[in-house]
Parts: sequence; structure tokens; C-alpha cells
Amino acid sequence: MIISFLICLSIIAFIGISSYKYSKPNAKDYYLASQSLNPWLAGLSAMATNNSGYMFIGLIGFTYTVGLSSIWLMVGWILGDFLISKFIHQKINEQTKKTKKHTYASVLGAWSNQKDNLTKFIALVSLIFLIVYASAQFVSGGKTLVAIFNWELTTGIFIGSMIVLAYTLVGGIRASIWTDAMQAFIMIFSMLSLVVIGLIAVGGLFSAINQWNEIPGFLEWYPSSINNTFEKIIYPLSWLIAGIFIIGQPHIMVRFMALKKSSLINKARFHYYFWYTFFYFLAFSVGMLSRILINNYSGFDPELALPLIAVDLLNPFVVGIVIAGIFAATMSTADSLIINCSGNISQDLLNKKKLSSFQIKMMTLLVALASILISLFNNDSVFLIVVYAWTLLGISFAPLIIVLASECTISFKDFLIGLLIGYLTLYVVNHYSINNLIYSGFIPFCTNLFYLWLKRTQIKI
Repeated sequence: MIISFLICLSIIAFIGISSYKYSKPNAKDYYLASQSLNPWLAGLSAMATNNSGYMFIGLIGFTYTVGLSSIWLMVGWILGDFLISKFIHQKINEQTKKTKKHTYASVLGAWSNQKDNLTKFIALVSLIFLIVYASAQFVSGGKTLVAIFNWELTTGIFIGSMIVLAYTLVGGIRASIWTDAMQAFIMIFSMLSLVVIGLIAVGGLFSAINQWNEIPGFLEWYPSSINNTFEKIIYPLSWLIAGIFIIGQPHIMVRFMALKKSSLINKARFHYYFWYTFFYFLAFSVGMLSRILINNYSGFDPELALPLIAVDLLNPFVVGIVIAGIFAATMSTADSLIINCSGNISQDLLNKKKLSSFQIKMMTLLVALASILISLFNNDSVFLIVVYAWTLLGISFAPLIIVLASECTISFKDFLIGLLIGYLTLYVVNHYSINNLIYSGFIPFCTNLFYLWLKRTQIKI
């Protein structure tokens, strides 16, 4: 088990470090891979980055707990992501080339004609949320080793973070993208293996359905808090917004920003959505099967369901690969988050165009250390941490990008007011438990977008 685990991690590290041969000592290469990505690599990398430890650990634990109703997260998240991509992705790639900027924040700042103020504010907000987001990835990897090897949580955090640091420091975003491809194959193999072996272990699909029926409420299409027809319509629709929030995630959008040509967006989208849908369905299936395979809910963390059933069902060598798959998922997101935060500091907040390659890498090191430190003290639910960070980023930036893509702009003052409206609305939604009926980001997104739309300036950017 340990041998196969270490072999997979060594291959990932080798691929990442080998990208150094193709790296150039400048910010554009470190943060955008010189905008040289092929569509299949951009799509596969975006899929691996999006499907983080949240999928292996958080989503499976959530599905174990609530059952079939978690399918609305998959349907809404993917559909919302797909719909907004038809409107946004090509435009943000074109703006990256037009503005000649290297980071998500600087591209949005230049696109809106509010360069310094907006760029720095977006960079600051991104930095705060993404560092916490990255810490959740390290916790996800650590939880896996707790379940499998009974190691300390800090051991898993240390192993994952050191591997990520090794290749991000030498190869930047190119190392992240190259390793994503290998990580994606390990992730898919791991999840597919568990679905196939899990179905065999429970006696097949029809046997699984019969056993799910015996668990009260497990095969209900909606959570127990959803009662009337209106709520049954608005609940799945609200999760579309979670998918739309993809455009507010700098670490994922940078994959499409780094694409070689804007005309290749559709090809990249095909690779992204094909593998995204396939992998999400596999993760959902494992979550459903885990409730049968681990039928004693009390006494264990549901977010450890996947590693526990892997140990019970699979050959030890394959278990090592599955564990490496979880680690791969966490690393494929953590490295992107750390590099993005490094760019927030070096390119956006400090606005130093002539930083040396060494100085840029030191920014990356500092960000990684900060994220590791947070992970040691904030090791709560991976699902909740990731969803909350995703939601805050989406509320912050998605309405702005939609306005910009509509060939309008917005003042920095109105952007801040809209953001404040969105955050206050999120507080109300959570405080009064409206999030039990709908996705918590739904109403805040709508209020922020509505305000910005009223205040937009009808000029072509």
C-alpha cells in the first residue's frame, strides 16, 4: 500500500519538477505558462483543479449523510458551469491577450478600466479566501492518512505541502498543469475502481437499491426541509448559481486564460465537461454505495468514507493508488491556489513588474507556509470550508465579470457597494437558515448582480 502510494506521488513530483526545463524566468511564464496551453491539457487541468479534495472527501461524506438528494449539487453545479462558460470563457481569454496581464485580478482590473483600485482589491479578497481554500486541501490529504495509516493529521499535511512546494517553486503554473494531467488519470482510476468493486460487493445495482430503500429518507429526491412545489423547483435551480460561480474562481479560470488561442475554447470546454461530468458521477456513486458498505453512521467521520471502504474492498497495492488519487486531487487544487495567491502579492498588490524569478518564488513559499499554518488550526469539515470559500469568491467576482462581458463597466465605488450588499445578504441567508431551502449563494449573487446591472455604464470596453 505504502509502496504504490509513494510511487504515484514520486511520478507526480517528477513530472512537476521536469517542467523546469521549459520554464522561462519571467512572470508571464510562471503565472500563465506563456499562454501556450493546448485545449486538451487546459480542459483536463481545469477538471483536476476543480475536483479537489472536496470531491473525494467532502462530497462523498455529504452524500453518505443525505443520500440521493445530493444529486442536485451535481446537476446544478455542472449545468451552471456549462451555461456561463458559453458566455464568459472566450472573452476572458481574449482580454488576457489584449491587456497583456498575468493574473486574474489584473485582467479584471484592466478590463473594467479601474486598474489599480479594483485590481488590488480583487487581489486582496482572492488572497484571503484562497489561502483558506488551500488549507482545506491539505487537511483533506491529512484526513486520508489518518484513516488509512493512522498517522497524525500533521504528517499528511506536511507530505502534501512539501510535494506541492517542490514543483510549484521550480515550474510555476506549468508544473501545476502538467501534474494535473497525471493527477486526473489517477483520480479517475481510483474512483472508477471503487464504483465497480463497490457494486460487486453490495450484490449489484438492484441489490443496492433495495438496501438504500431500507434507510429512512435516503432515496428521497429532496432534503427533509423541502416541503412544497415551489421549494422543489427553487432548490435545484439555486445550485445553478454554484456552477456559475466557476467564473469567480481564479485558480480555475487561469487555465482558460492560459489557452494558446481563443478559438480553441470550445475544444477545451469539451475535454473539461466530459471528464468533469464523468468524475462527479463516479464520486456521487461512491458516496451512495458507502452508506451500504459502512452502515454504522455513529462513531466515524463521514468524510473518511472513501478511504475506509477502499481498505475494506481493494488490494493493498490498489488502495495505495486510491490514496494517491485523493492526494492528487488535493495537490492539483492546492498548487493552483498557492500560485494564484503568489501572483496576487507580487503582481497585483506590490505591482512590481521587475521582480526577479527568485523573489516571485519566495512569494510562493510565503503563501504556502501561511496556508499550511492555517490548516494546522482549521481542520473542520472540508465540505463546508470549500463550499463557503467557493461561495464567497463567486459572490465577489461573478456579478462583475457578467457585467464586463456584457460590454459594460462599473465604478470601483459601485463594485464595493454591490459586494457589501452580497455579503450582507449572505449573512441574512445563513442567520435565518434560508440556506436549508436553497444554496446559500443564490440570493446574495442575485442582489449583487441586480445592483451592478442598475449601475453599469453602457460603454464598450
